[in-house]
Amino acid sequence: MISLQGQAEIFRDRTAIVADRASFSYSQLLRASKNVAANLLNNTANLNEARISFLIPPSFEYTAILWGIGAAGGIAVPLCVLHPLPSIQYVLEDSQTKLVIAHGAYFDFLKPLEKKIGISIVALESVLKENNKDLPQITGERRAMILYTSGTTSKPKGVVTTHNTIETQITTLTHAWEWQADDYILNFLPLHHVHGIINVLSCALWSGACCEFMPKFDAQKVWHIIKSGRLTIFMAVPTIYYQLILFWNKAPSEEQKILSEAASKLRLMVSGSAALPVSVLEKWQEITGQRLLERYGMTEIGMGLSNAYRGERRAGHVGLPFPGVEIRLVDTDNKCIVENQPGEMQIKGASVFKEYWRKPEATQKAFTKDGWFKTGDIAELNKGSYKILGRDSVDIIKSGGYKISALEIEDVLRKYKDVADCAVVGLADEEWGEVIAACIVSTEKEVDFKVLSKWLKTKLPAYKIPRNYILRKELPRNILGKVTKNKLKKMF
Repeated sequence: MISLQGQAEIFRDRTAIVADRASFSYSQLLRASKNVAANLLNNTANLNEARISFLIPPSFEYTAILWGIGAAGGIAVPLCVLHPLPSIQYVLEDSQTKLVIAHGAYFDFLKPLEKKIGISIVALESVLKENNKDLPQITGERRAMILYTSGTTSKPKGVVTTHNTIETQITTLTHAWEWQADDYILNFLPLHHVHGIINVLSCALWSGACCEFMPKFDAQKVWHIIKSGRLTIFMAVPTIYYQLILFWNKAPSEEQKILSEAASKLRLMVSGSAALPVSVLEKWQEITGQRLLERYGMTEIGMGLSNAYRGERRAGHVGLPFPGVEIRLVDTDNKCIVENQPGEMQIKGASVFKEYWRKPEATQKAFTKDGWFKTGDIAELNKGSYKILGRDSVDIIKSGGYKISALEIEDVLRKYKDVADCAVVGLADEEWGEVIAACIVSTEKEVDFKVLSKWLKTKLPAYKIPRNYILRKELPRNILGKVTKNKLKKMF
């Protein structure tokens, strides 16, 4: 974070943030973040990696708090404004936070935790007051931020990154995707996650570009902003593209032409944080002319792979490693495997996290003895591009001796006429180990699953055909739009 502030000095007079119909310059952001740092220091010279949590909606003030904590030598712990109190409490206790900066809208919400877990809650306004106290010199190897994993397979873990790690994560993307000072991006993504913080906000601010905050995604408002012509880059999760397509489908034909023309003028549109269905990619390209750029990342690594900014973007693939990132695929014995064979993806590089907070055993377990981070994702290298087959835990179904990709089955299911969306999981079975089950979302009131299975048999081998089906109005998802498959399993 400290290098971001140094970089911002170059762009002092440019607009950094647009929020709540107001514009803020880099100079204003620098001043505000320095005030935050000075007020947090109070009578101390350095926060010495004290964890400072904050519950602030997407805004100029959020950014100033994030930067200010790092400038004072603290570790920033962003909290999610949509999380229930028990989730917030878990993060505060696990990170050993003693001080929480809160927007006025969340004071009463947090108040019960003040005595319960021994935290101090301070008002956002109090840390933004003018303060000219000298700030400490912070070195790049210092811990800067803790982001929590989604906790799909266990309790969320605090992923610790240093200032140097964050700089690498940012500059890797700004170089590869050719960020410029005249770029303009919309940010409606959760700001307790690497996608919203690093890929969108921090890349924009590193480049002297402008980031406009939207507190909550709204398809109509997003299309309105796209129509305005001010966006040059757009980043979202697949669910967002799906919802934008639904809005476009309902628009009058003349309006569709206007929306399509406006979207076609952006220089880059990126999809990530969840697997992009091929059907969504193809429909988006059909209506906008934009071939979405798919990439691969994790909280622990920032971004690791990407399709080419200038070059081929293969559907269902995440391209090749970014410069400075090493990738290998290994079998269950941790031996490297050849092309066209599935294996666990392991990663090395300066963008990889430092540790899981207060979890030395989990940290050790996450790395091989020779320093490779074990992603837990299964992938294969196919004709010079990596394809993610799924998480070893939830997206790889082990049935009858086969290892089956749930994502592959989902891609095929979405091509069926009555399937609007779907998710596939493995259910424990005494005979088969796991049996394949599919949750179908349809525009129809009923779906004949026998007919669907018969159709699937023309597309997939018999051992990949679901044995169980349920029909639902929507899939269970987390805040990033990822299907929560462990919750889905309980629905069968």
